[in-house]
Amino acid sequence: MQGCGFHIARSNKLPLALLALICVSLFLCPWEKAPLMSSLLPSFEQFSILTPVTDVPTRTSSSADKKSSRDSIGSSSSKEMEHVPIFLANDSLASDSALKEANVEECNFAKGRWVADSTRPLYSGSACKQWLSPMWACRLMKRPDFSYEGFRWQPQGCKVPEFSRSSFLSRMHNKTIALIGDSLGRQQFQSLMCMVTGGELSPEVEDVGIDYGLVKAPGALRPDGWVYRFPSTNTTILFYWSASLCELEPLNTSGPSTHYALHLDRPVTFLKQHLPRFDVLVLNTGHHWNRDKFRGNQWELYAGGKPVVDGEELADLRNAKNFTLHSIARWVDLQIKRRPQLKAFLRTISPRHFVNGDWNTGGSCNNTVPLAGGSEVSQDGSTDPIPEAAVKGTRVKLLDITSLSQLRDEGHVSKYTVKAILGVHDCLHWCLPGIPDAWNEILCAQL
Repeated sequence: MQGCGFHIARSNKLPLALLALICVSLFLCPWEKAPLMSSLLPSFEQFSILTPVTDVPTRTSSSADKKSSRDSIGSSSSKEMEHVPIFLANDSLASDSALKEANVEECNFAKGRWVADSTRPLYSGSACKQWLSPMWACRLMKRPDFSYEGFRWQPQGCKVPEFSRSSFLSRMHNKTIALIGDSLGRQQFQSLMCMVTGGELSPEVEDVGIDYGLVKAPGALRPDGWVYRFPSTNTTILFYWSASLCELEPLNTSGPSTHYALHLDRPVTFLKQHLPRFDVLVLNTGHHWNRDKFRGNQWELYAGGKPVVDGEELADLRNAKNFTLHSIARWVDLQIKRRPQLKAFLRTISPRHFVNGDWNTGGSCNNTVPLAGGSEVSQDGSTDPIPEAAVKGTRVKLLDITSLSQLRDEGHVSKYTVKAILGVHDCLHWCLPGIPDAWNEILCAQL
């Protein structure tokens, strides 16, 4: 037998240094087989490895489709997702000491997870009546569950500062924040107004819509937008409704009902007129790029000042939307070159969660369990590739909210609508307070 102990017994003439080396080896031999060191290191399985999302989650889906979509964001299998934990506010992706303050250039705000937070919501849905439309105030619409209000978005590796009303207004001193887009953009605007006022009655805030030509026209349900000024800091927050972000030109000004030329290569007129007054710009479009909306709004596609003819590439509304977003991103980029203080964002699409039909064919969104499909987004790129590609190479930033919102199907208005028509659900718009508050927190962290 040629073991370690045999050699020590037979080699009494060995040098002292060599004997010491052999004894150390004897000590280490059993250590190599012990689990001590491996037990001090985290196992690979302790980390959540999620499958990236490859499709933009905005289509109407069946129950099976919805399950598949959830799995693609939240886990590699539905069995694994049965054990997704609900993380508490103090159980973050890393300890607070290890998290860096949000760095605009380094932080991927779209990558992270939802965590439970007892300090949420940031305002009362019952009290914020001055700014919040009743149709989106689910506490006023007799919805019985409100667990969707108790979460905040935690980007991975970044510490987003807690939203502070006074700090926000101080940072936005003498500045104007403009949101331009569709009804989801209006939701983001109302959310921001409730956040900045704390949902409290604020008679000191001035309605200055007339300064921007935004007044309710005779016979109209509402004006084309709203503008409010906080006199203490001279901060202005506005929203302008433009579902396509394109210039609309009436084709028959003398007729009682006219069709409109929708110029794919021209930004909406309001933006061109008032951009010099803006310091922060948030743009969004998406859900109106379908034939039903175009027919209902009597829009006709134009490019280069000429009608788009059937059979042309731009006649496909997917291509038309792509062309528009690239055009407006390049145009805004040129304006930033002239006005470097302007911070501009293009927001990705807000996902729909209709199951087993659409809004008018029995589609619904009945889930009330928060994060039933997972709590985490792990992919680096956006699941809405068109705006992501549009801003690439420009100074316009991407406000990517698609995947993090896709995880929150329980946060929609659902059946608790103003008219409450049997069988009609709103699985497009969100309850407020709710998910759009997180969009604004991500926005504010980058200002």
